[in-house]
Amino acid sequence: MKDVDDIQELGPWFHNLHLPDGRQTAPDHHFGDFPAFKWAQIADHIPADLSGWRALDIGCNAGFYSFQLAARGAEVTGIDVNDHYLRQARWAAKQFDVEDRVRFENRQVYQLGSEGESYDLVLFMGVFYHLRYPLLVLDILRTLAPRLMVFQTLTLPEDQVAPNVQEDVDFQSRDRLREPGWPRMAFIEHSFSKDITNWWIPNPAAIEGMLRAAGFRITGQPGHEIYLCESAEPSCWWDRTEFLAATGRT
Repeated sequence: MKDVDDIQELGPWFHNLHLPDGRQTAPDHHFGDFPAFKWAQIADHIPADLSGWRALDIGCNAGFYSFQLAARGAEVTGIDVNDHYLRQARWAAKQFDVEDRVRFENRQVYQLGSEGESYDLVLFMGVFYHLRYPLLVLDILRTLAPRLMVFQTLTLPEDQVAPNVQEDVDFQSRDRLREPGWPRMAFIEHSFSKDITNWWIPNPAAIEGMLRAAGFRITGQPGHEIYLCESAEPSCWWDRTEFLAATGRT
């Protein structure tokens, strides 16, 4: 197979990459300069020097974030389940001359951590609501013991977070679960925004609670729907044997 050197031949593109030769892969993106404007929200919250850091970019698409982390010195693994996007990413890695610092793999997020892997930095952006088993994935990511995780997800249009969500709820008091700001997720049975891979849309309270329950401490919110997290202890009781069974471990 001949080498691909044409942006159009590799299209369509979801990431608008600004290539070293001045070309862009998706200059007319319907979101604007995406995901550059998302990176601008988190860039100052990630160490400028990532030398010696192992980074994981989940749902890497064409590799925009992977290349940004590699430019700061990180050793980056980007994973995705879409071979079309991975083909774009591998081609782009040659254009940016970072093939020695970035590798791309076709891999499910559920496969992570099965062999005692660990990462210093995890980017988990724009993936959560595509997952059929979201809390399981957060538990899996906690086993990677990241120093920093950048988490971003589509959310329900509400900002309130109820202050009493950690209190026990009596069986006869279930109306409390409908209070504004109580953790909840909308379930998408068929499709959302013409995308059949969208399963869940959480509210901010659900995001915060699930992160805490999985063993992440939220340290900041640099932008809308974006959370900075560090590894911590789970905030509540959980049955580790259930997790081991769900992931096929012993």
